[in-house]
Amino acid sequence: MEPKAFIEILRPHNCFVAGLVGILGSVVALGHFPELKTAMLIFGVIFLGCSAGNTINDYFDYEIDKINRPARPLPRGAISRKTALWYSMLLFAVGLLLAYQLNEYAFLLAVIAYSVLVIYAWKLKPLPIIGNIMVASLTGTTPLYGAIAVGKIGLAGYLALCAFLVNLAREIMKDIEDIEGDKAKGAKTLPIVWGIKKSAYLASVFGMATVVASFLPLRAGIGIGYLPMVIVDGLILTAVFELLKNPTPKTAGRAQKKLKAAIYLAVFSFLFGSITRG
Repeated sequence: MEPKAFIEILRPHNCFVAGLVGILGSVVALGHFPELKTAMLIFGVIFLGCSAGNTINDYFDYEIDKINRPARPLPRGAISRKTALWYSMLLFAVGLLLAYQLNEYAFLLAVIAYSVLVIYAWKLKPLPIIGNIMVASLTGTTPLYGAIAVGKIGLAGYLALCAFLVNLAREIMKDIEDIEGDKAKGAKTLPIVWGIKKSAYLASVFGMATVVASFLPLRAGIGIGYLPMVIVDGLILTAVFELLKNPTPKTAGRAQKKLKAAIYLAVFSFLFGSITRG
């Protein structure tokens, strides 16, 4: 057993960004930063939920990860599957304790989101498009969670829409990238059922829809700090055009990484845009 694997399995960088997006949702909704305690609770609920979701996902994906991602903690034997399962349950429990300290709606949404994470990893992930939509919906819910935690939606709906669309595109690209391992497991992901080319087209549609949706906050009066979103749109379009030109698992892998970078930058674009809003 490797102690560092308990951090590695969480994929903390992704969860850190998710936590920031949750806080960002509250900033966009309020027009200013929430109280420090509230911000910390929002971050904690989302970070722990994301971490638990990644851990239990690796528990159920053990066989497929031996093919696609053998360096992850479970396939390489750094943590046992049983330990990973109990670890995820502990993370979920602590997250719910934090959510209980917000408001009843935030607690209820946390219960629903956490339940969906488990059901997704257990049953829904291999299903064509349904699993992708579930992941993208949870991602879109992240900024809404921050807004609900402070009792106001505001502009957070635009952020949620962009998050949903770009992550749906990325999830399909990841399925294209992982097609060989998914076939070996007997999964019925979209690229296996529809084929790589059609799946690449669909991912590209959602990618371009994200670019269109990114202009909506401008009409709602978001500030000049939102300007870096131009770079985000450029990254998304580059990924889309590369995938359309050469729809292969290798290209899809590069494209989804570009979208991941775009997501990171978009977080800060929305943050600065909200702060500089008139």
